[in-house]
Amino acid sequence: MQELPILNNTLNNNTETRLKKPNWLRVKLPIGESYKHVRGLVDNNKLHTICESGNCPNMGECWGAGTATFMILGNICTRSCAFCAVATGRPEAVDWDEPQRVAEAIHLMKVKHAVVTSVDRDELKDGGSIIWYNTITAIKTLNPDTTLETLIPDFRGFKDQIQRIIDAAPHVVSHNMETVERITRKVRIQAKYHRSLEVLHTLKQGGMRTKTGIMLGIGETKEEVIETMKHLVDVGCDVLTLGQYLQPTKKHLTLQRYVHPDEFAELREIGYDLGFDYVESGPLVRSSYHSEMHVVKGYGRNKWITEKQTVATTVNDLH
Repeated sequence: MQELPILNNTLNNNTETRLKKPNWLRVKLPIGESYKHVRGLVDNNKLHTICESGNCPNMGECWGAGTATFMILGNICTRSCAFCAVATGRPEAVDWDEPQRVAEAIHLMKVKHAVVTSVDRDELKDGGSIIWYNTITAIKTLNPDTTLETLIPDFRGFKDQIQRIIDAAPHVVSHNMETVERITRKVRIQAKYHRSLEVLHTLKQGGMRTKTGIMLGIGETKEEVIETMKHLVDVGCDVLTLGQYLQPTKKHLTLQRYVHPDEFAELREIGYDLGFDYVESGPLVRSSYHSEMHVVKGYGRNKWITEKQTVATTVNDLH
């Protein structure tokens, strides 16, 4: 795979020519009765989903299967990450009834696996960690057979707030790196690369199955991606997702390039070789895509080993 090039020195250039979207990034429109059912539950329970707020390209597929990623603590974030479609501003007051509503919605949807994420609430003394704890425990109480992934903010690195997540003990805890070290400050303005690594390390030390995600196509190089992957393995990260960045609006981070599926496939191989337990890598991959499989320890790695053995057997048969 060729190096992922830096096409220009400006990450936020509103005058750029829009790149033509390739065929491999086409997605199906959200339709069907299951989609309508989930849509109704979300609306009737006054819930927020990152599927909508984040303009996720897989919303039709996931909602059509009767699943959704819920976003707690409102839909207004205190941070202004350059890539994110979620609104930035002054959030509304904390809704202390939200945890129970989310748990009840998951129960009504009868999902076997649920994903919960949130906006950043840096203005709160607890960073929103108490609502997080309450939501996880409410979901587990009402849905004891449902596996749960939580995609959490960095809580500004405060370990007592991260500990609340560990104490609530979801099956998977994800915190996204989003990009490589060199451009972290421009991509995630209020975040810090090594702080995010430390969050994942703290979670792993607390016994959590950990996960993170990286976007490609925003100016990173292949070497930088591999370096980040090595850093993640060093802190014990179990699951890695790699996906194509899609620019929400002209005001957001400029798309540098569309990454070919073959390049994603090679990075998947590199990830497994480095030691990840599960690597999800492809243009349309997002944090919660196929996340029900990320819960199972060894599933991704065993599948990868089987694939390699099958290919080797086929090659030997041909000779």
